[in-house]
Parts: sequence; C-alpha cells; structure tokens
Amino acid sequence: MVKPFVPQLVYFEPRALEYPLGKQLKEKFEKMGLDIRETTSHNQVRDLPGDNDFQKYRNAKSTLVVGIRKTLKFDTSKPSAEYAIPFATGCMGHCHYCYLQTTMGSKPYIRTYVNTDEIFDAAEKYMQERMPETTRFEASCTSDIVGVDHLTHTLKQAIEFFGKSDHGLLRFVTKFAHVDHLLDAEHNGRTRFRFSINDDYVIKYFEPGTSRLNERIEAAVKVAEAGYPLGFIIAPIYLHEGWQEGYGEMLEKLEAALPAFAKKDVTFELIQHRFTKPAKRVIEKNYPMSKLELDESKRKYKWGKYGIGKYVYTDPEQEEMKDKLYGYVNRLFPNAKIEYFT
Repeated sequence: MVKPFVPQLVYFEPRALEYPLGKQLKEKFEKMGLDIRETTSHNQVRDLPGDNDFQKYRNAKSTLVVGIRKTLKFDTSKPSAEYAIPFATGCMGHCHYCYLQTTMGSKPYIRTYVNTDEIFDAAEKYMQERMPETTRFEASCTSDIVGVDHLTHTLKQAIEFFGKSDHGLLRFVTKFAHVDHLLDAEHNGRTRFRFSINDDYVIKYFEPGTSRLNERIEAAVKVAEAGYPLGFIIAPIYLHEGWQEGYGEMLEKLEAALPAFAKKDVTFELIQHRFTKPAKRVIEKNYPMSKLELDESKRKYKWGKYGIGKYVYTDPEQEEMKDKLYGYVNRLFPNAKIEYFT
C-alpha cells in the first residue's frame, strides 16, 4: 500500500508565514522533524540534491514548497468545469504519461498555497459574474490535490467553502486513497469526488507511487458512504494486449464494490492516451525504461490550442474504445452519466 506523502524537504517562501496556514504548516513540519529551508521564491529552488538529472527529478518529487498564489486569474477547465481553482501544483506520483511532465518542466516539486481566503474571494467573483448560473470549479488541473491534502487541509477548506455556496460546485480527481480526513467535511452534496481509475496493466507499469486499483475502489466506497456525489475518470485509456478484458474487469470490480445508492448518481469521464512531442522527450528522459508506447507513426495528429498538437489514437481505434467502454458502463451502471469521451 502506498503510504501518505511526507516530503523529504520543505521550502517556505517568506510571505507564506504572513498567513495563518503558513504558520500552522511550519509548526507541523517542525514537529515532524522535516528538513525545512527558506527560499525567496519557488523559482529559486534550484540546488536540489542528486548527482544527475534522474536523481534530481526524483528528489524534486519529494520536495514541498509552501508559498502564496500570486495569480488569482483562473484558467478555464473545459470540458470538466468552467474554471480551474488553484490550491496546489505538482504531484508526488510517478505516472509515466502525465501531462504535468511538460507543464512543470524542470520544476516538478510540489507547491501548496496558503492564501486560501484570497483564492476563495476570487472564486466568489467568478460566481457573481455568471449568476444565476452555477459555476463549476476543478481543483485538480495542476496537481493531485488529495495526495498532499492530509498535510495541508486546503482541499477540506474548499469543500466546506463550496458546501455553503449557492452558485458554485467543486470537483477534483485523485489516484490516492488517503481520504479519511475528508469524510467528515460539510460538503452538502456540492463537491463531486472523482477517482482516476485504470486497468491493472496500466497501474502496474505506468502509475508507480499511486494507490492500487483496489485501494482507490475502497476509498470510493468510503466517499460514497460519506454522502459525496461520486465520479470516475477512466484515463488514460491505453491500448495494450488484453485491454478489452482489462477495462471490463476493472469496471466489474467497481460495480461489485459500490453500494447501490452510489450507482444512482455516478459520472464517468473517458480520456484516451495522448502525447505531444515535447512530452515524449521529457518522458523518455525521466523514465528511460518505460514500456509506454510513444510511436508517432501509429497515431493520428490532432491540432491543439496554443499551436501544440498531440498524438491520439486513430479513428478506428477510438471507435473501438468508445464502443467497448460505453458498452461496459451502460451495462454495469445503467443510471450513470458519461460526461464526455476525448
């Protein structure tokens, strides 16, 4: 079982200690006996231990930077929500295919933000602009927020903030089973708690450092019993030998474990594996032994925003994926809503 994340090294930006949460975290980490240092800014976190890029990358993944979120302009987050709400950046998992590989670039350490009230004020403004419509906020665009929240509790604060809101809904997704501290949050049904799930082959070979499928399913049952609306992201859907059986078995295990009431309001989001040329370079550098198939000649090129195109599966492969997965979900979860396939 993957243990909850504990950083080997913690950096504090000076202004973080002007906020109550920053002071609380410093006291907590001192009591835990962690190696704590100061940095003028997260951009100055350069001299991470390690003799080569490979070691430095792994050490960065176990480094936490406590700072403030300066940019309070939220990115859009289609198709899952209207906006991304930023509480953390980076992830302690080692998923070979992860898009954070390129967006984090040479700084794969984890950052957590302590100016949560300012972030909530910004969210409030976005909600006011769209009233009377409901505004959905996605909390896991740049991190696996659950993976660090047992230490920071910023996600728990957010769940309770949106629990009191009339016009906002919160959503996030995780590959971690460390959910116990979130079970008593006053969510009032306004947070959809989603788990990223995959078949055993993908988790075994491409998702090191994350909770196993059975642990994620056990956590999902706890979350359902705590009254949260539940969702699952099947991502990335990856074609390997035996994938049809693998994804079928995964969904059968999920159906067998979930209580009946949880299946009445459950959502699925389906995302095929894709990669960009820059991502391929970073993945091959960070995970040189990976079995991940990144052959452009076997894929279809799809233009993306900002001019960076991505390699997705061919049209016939996508049709087969949709056919199989929609079939499994519709048979096993007849009341489920499939939100999108991309």
